[in-house]
Amino acid sequence: MMFLRISIIIVLSCIITSTRAYDPDALQDLCVADKSHGTKLNGFPCKETSNITASDFFFAGISKPAVINSTMGSAVTGANVEKIPGLNTLSVSLARIDYAPGGLNPPHTHPRATEVVYVLEGELEVGFITTANKLFSKTIKIGEVFVFPRGLVHFQKNNGKSPASVLSAFNSQLPGTVSVAATLFAAEPALPEDVLTKTFQVGSKMVDKIKERLATKK
Repeated sequence: MMFLRISIIIVLSCIITSTRAYDPDALQDLCVADKSHGTKLNGFPCKETSNITASDFFFAGISKPAVINSTMGSAVTGANVEKIPGLNTLSVSLARIDYAPGGLNPPHTHPRATEVVYVLEGELEVGFITTANKLFSKTIKIGEVFVFPRGLVHFQKNNGKSPASVLSAFNSQLPGTVSVAATLFAAEPALPEDVLTKTFQVGSKMVDKIKERLATKK
């Protein structure tokens, strides 16, 4: 537990001391998200101050490894404004990612935030690709940190024979995740098939096969 607390402090410090947040600045001390409110905003409306409790700022969901039941062999547990209403307007959030041996967090982007990962357990191959199509990749171990710049495609892969875990920090209350494969092959409604066949230079049967496989992934 002490190791996890130290990890959270280190990673949060990297984000909180950032010179620029991508979320709008707060204009009051507290704006706890009122997710039951029907009004649509860039963020969430604020709860009445009289209805705010300490529970609005608490979440225990990343205190232990998640159960991994996905075919990718990884599980992401977000600790963002959807789980912690008190994060509304504060421009920070966390996530815990757990990996089975050989597990992959497949290529994806976060359109609203830079991500910093801190290794809690195991060893991971991580990397991101720039807009110039250059890959920056490295193997990271317990206690080490790696940064994924905002909006760039990135991944993490556990090449070891034992489980691995990281703590991720974001400079957004809700960074968003765009999974490359799922976005292209499992969108609803589906992308036109000729867009996919021409983009990847494959036939319709291959596109249908990929769609079928991705449809079963969770």
